[in-house]
Amino acid sequence: MKSKVLFSFLLVLIFVSATRGGYAKEANVVQGKSLYTNLCIRCHGVDGRGEGTMKFNPPVADLSSPVAQQKLDASLMKTIHDGRKNTAMGAWKFVLSDEEIRDVTAYVRVLGIGASQKLP
Repeated sequence: MKSKVLFSFLLVLIFVSATRGGYAKEANVVQGKSLYTNLCIRCHGVDGRGEGTMKFNPPVADLSSPVAQQKLDASLMKTIHDGRKNTAMGAWKFVLSDEEIRDVTAYVRVLGIGASQKLP
C-alpha cells in the first residue's frame, strides 16, 4: 500500500515538474532524455548533478538541485538557447530547435525528482 501511494505521488510530481512554467507542458520527455544523453551528459552527468566526464571552472550547473529546479522553464530554455557568459555552457540555438530545447527542459525537470528514482 505504501509503495502504491509513493508511486502515485511520484507520477504526480513528474507531471507537475514537467509542466512548471507552462512552456514544457507540450514537450516530449523521452525525446528530451535522448537529446540530453547525446549532448548534455558529458558535462552534466547521468543524473544532472554536474558530475560528467568533462570538468570546468566554474563547475557546470547541478540540474537536479533546488536552485536549478526552482527556475522557470523560460529561464532554463533561455540558458540552453543562449548559453551562459563566463562559463562552459555554450549556446545550443545553432544545434537544437525550439521544440528540442523544450524537450530537454522537460527532461531536466525529471532530473529534479532525484537520482534514486528510475528515469524515463
